[in-house]
Amino acid sequence: MNLPLSPDRLWDRLMELAEIGPIPGGGNNRQALSALDGQARTLLKRWGEEIGLAVTTDRLGNMALRREGRDPTRKPILVGSHLDTQPTGGKFDGPYGVLAGLEILHALHESGTLTEAPIIVVNWTGEEGSRFSPSLIGCAGAMGILTEADVLDRRANDDGERYGDALKATGWDGTAEPTLLAGAAAYFEAHIEQGPVLEREGYDVGIVTGGFATERALVTVTGETSHAGTTPMEMRRDALLATAEMMMAAEAILYRVAPDGRMTVCRFMVDPGADGVVPGEVRFSFDYRHPSNATLNQLLSEADAAFAAIALRRKVSVIREPYWTFRAVVFDQGLAESLRAAADRHGARHLDMLSGAGHDAYHAAARMPAVMLFIPCHGGVSHHPSESISREWSEKGLRVLADAVIATANSRE
Repeated sequence: MNLPLSPDRLWDRLMELAEIGPIPGGGNNRQALSALDGQARTLLKRWGEEIGLAVTTDRLGNMALRREGRDPTRKPILVGSHLDTQPTGGKFDGPYGVLAGLEILHALHESGTLTEAPIIVVNWTGEEGSRFSPSLIGCAGAMGILTEADVLDRRANDDGERYGDALKATGWDGTAEPTLLAGAAAYFEAHIEQGPVLEREGYDVGIVTGGFATERALVTVTGETSHAGTTPMEMRRDALLATAEMMMAAEAILYRVAPDGRMTVCRFMVDPGADGVVPGEVRFSFDYRHPSNATLNQLLSEADAAFAAIALRRKVSVIREPYWTFRAVVFDQGLAESLRAAADRHGARHLDMLSGAGHDAYHAAARMPAVMLFIPCHGGVSHHPSESISREWSEKGLRVLADAVIATANSRE
């Protein structure tokens, strides 16, 4: 369809949104269910209501901006992402997918075009997981991965505030049933790649066919606190040195078993963390990722065995407690093909690829056909204030996404 899409309007909205929670370096700190997140939601609501969208919020804070179709009995098509950011995040991770969806509905409104099925733009709550764990928490509640009660009772990582209380404090504790979104006909999510492949290889868009299996765990290594000057080395139960050896062992296992996988230590906490004291306890968050469920399981099994052997030799104890787990995700082939066809129509060079990062689309895919579209980002940089994209990449992604979303709204029952 020859819709009056406005890449300039999309870009201007991205820049206006970035004025909420700016930080040095050009990025944003707009964490989930903070006052700044509330301001961003208010701006999105205003933009939606200006073009006649029905804006509702569910009991987990997920926002839905709905444009009716010709046949209101048909299941809606969802398109969206998230507005929350990391504490030192960028302008585009999340907001691009939400505002690209909004621009599609704005163009439909201006042209007076009705799709057969309704289209809903979704802003999921707490995708980043930086304030409320786990990541993707709002979508997880809506898709039934977590219970509503579990989500509402989660505590903030920074100040311990209860999710439900933070939701009320921001004024975004809605009344809609969260699981209603799980009954949609399809879900599209556009996102920056957060990696270097598309830019390096000269592709305009990535057609995301699936995602890595992932397990993230909190590892607690417990030894014994003692004096750094008086405790002989052979008598020490040093939790930090044991941890250092465990981390190196986990990396070596990855390179030996699955060099195409990922291994990351995301957070690291030492107790008591004082000069002159042998560390008695260390906690670190540790994750493995791999496209194969079986290979991921092998990595975890070998890491557990290595951790146990190191703990025995160094006279410490170790516990690994998983708290964020995904099986490998396979997105809908029909929706992926609709994106490829749209890319071909617009002369956009495209690449089939997997996502190593987790996204709301992972949970949506458990309940409905889902797919993702990536656009390049400069240097593959994300979760950093310098995160950036070009206006050309933004426009090409918008046009490809619009064609596929509208075609699906006019064809899928």
